Amino acid sequence: MATPNYGYEKRQKELAKKKKKEDKLKSKAERKQLGEMPESEGTDEASDSPAPDAAGSDNT
Repeated sequence: MATPNYGYEKRQKELAKKKKKEDKLKSKAERKQLGEMPESEGTDEASDSPAPDAAGSDNT
């Protein structure tokens, strides 16, 4: 019976981890690029939401 090649298995796991990490970073970068347009709209919404908070703090 052949002995297991642990070095090969370890290398394959490392390569899989590296690929997964690169894919994750790539998708994150793509989402950031696509998200720049909606984020500018999101800041408008964010500026609307503090206004009620400011009004709420005046009431106290």
